[in-house]
Amino acid sequence: MDRLTIKEANRALESVKEPFVKLFSNGSMSVEFYKPDRVDLQKPHTRDEIYVVASGSGWFVNGQSRKQFEVGEVLFVPAGIEHRFEDFTEDFAT
Repeated sequence: MDRLTIKEANRALESVKEPFVKLFSNGSMSVEFYKPDRVDLQKPHTRDEIYVVASGSGWFVNGQSRKQFEVGEVLFVPAGIEHRFEDFTEDFAT
C-alpha cells in the first residue's frame, strides 16, 4: 500500500469493535487509526510512536508534559512513556 486516506481509515474503523484499526504494516512499522470514545485508555507501548492528528483537538499528556494539540500536528512518544489524549473533541481521530 502506498496511500492511505482519512475516509478509508474511518471506513475500516467502522468494521471493528475497537477504537483502533491497523491499516498497514511492513516489517516493524505499522500504521493504525485511533478514535477513542470520550476517554483514552492507552497504556505505555514497547515501541516508539508517532501520532498524526487527523481531526479534532484537545490536550496530549506525554510523560510529565501536557499540551494542547490540533489537526495536522505530529506527536512523538518514546517507547515506555505514559501518554494519553484528554479533553478531546468528539470528532478527534489520529
